[in-house]
Amino acid sequence: MKEKADNRCPWCMGNALMQSYHDTEWGVPLHDEKKHFEFLLLETMQAGLSWQTILNKREAFRKAFAGFDVEKVSRFGEEDKARLMDNAGIIRNRRKIEAAISNASAFLHIKKEWGSFDRYIWSFTDGKVVDHRLTTMVQMPVKDELAERVSADLKKRGFKFVGAVTIYAHLQAIGVINDHLTHCFRYNELREKP
Repeated sequence: MKEKADNRCPWCMGNALMQSYHDTEWGVPLHDEKKHFEFLLLETMQAGLSWQTILNKREAFRKAFAGFDVEKVSRFGEEDKARLMDNAGIIRNRRKIEAAISNASAFLHIKKEWGSFDRYIWSFTDGKVVDHRLTTMVQMPVKDELAERVSADLKKRGFKFVGAVTIYAHLQAIGVINDHLTHCFRYNELREKP
């Protein structure tokens, strides 16, 4: 077990929740619609904050946002916004809350147009994982040309809080980009996934 601990990406070290997220979720190619919406909502809430803050509040977000049911969230009205603004368990930023609701509607429009959000998001790489083969954290970009393109397209479709930095983090989280460091035990495990 010590060998595994020594071979993790350093950003997750020292926090059990972050390590669990790193070991089981981050960078795993995602193809589940509900999870796509969950990750997108959480990433947009994270803008300007640490990912650890969001992970600590993940279950509160799940309860507050109807179990990340995109259909239900898209129908949230003024009472729901007021309820969310009173919820100390989540990020109480009015603009982010309103963005989460309008992003749910935009997400549904993409599903209608493409058949699934999954098909849409993976179309930017023709269904292939981008592997930057990073050896140090210093090499890890905060955004790239792919994130710029996805961000611009999402904004054109009405999404908010989806700048290139947020979208780069999102693409890493859902496995479109494999930015596990090459010495990390997850790097090869994920490269071997179909």
